[in-house]
Amino acid sequence: MTAEERTIQRDRMRFIKNSLSSNLAILGILFNVFYFVSLYKSDVGTYYYNYLIGISIVYNLVFMLAVFLSSEGVKNYKRNYSYLLAVIGVMQIVRIFIIPVQAHSTSTIVNGESVVVMQDAQFIRILVYLIISAVCLIGSAVVNFIRCSELEAHLKTLDTQGA
Repeated sequence: MTAEERTIQRDRMRFIKNSLSSNLAILGILFNVFYFVSLYKSDVGTYYYNYLIGISIVYNLVFMLAVFLSSEGVKNYKRNYSYLLAVIGVMQIVRIFIIPVQAHSTSTIVNGESVVVMQDAQFIRILVYLIISAVCLIGSAVVNFIRCSELEAHLKTLDTQGA
């Protein structure tokens, strides 16, 4: 790519949306939905009837609202949303060690039998969903940060050329 083509590409950023970052954030929401559907459809005795699930439900609602808002922000090249998406992406990794790890390592009594609360297949599926969600969110943050930097640098060159 020549320098002129790169300049044209950067100049186009002033007029087009950052759809890659926005779509990655929406994809992060989608995989989070897969996670909580897989988790909440589980019915292993009364194990999941506790305050931790209530907190998880509220967190999921806040998560979806914050990521959707961020997807709109990164679409318009707003750098601060990169930081928010990165933090939420890291939180997706942290979530692995709260409910999934505890449920996978816990047994409960159901109909007089001891059963593992979360079987291996469900545990692996939930891990994959959370990891993919985290990667999408962090990827969205990184792409937006890079593109914001490029656009700001390009706008500075336009200001110096015009002055």
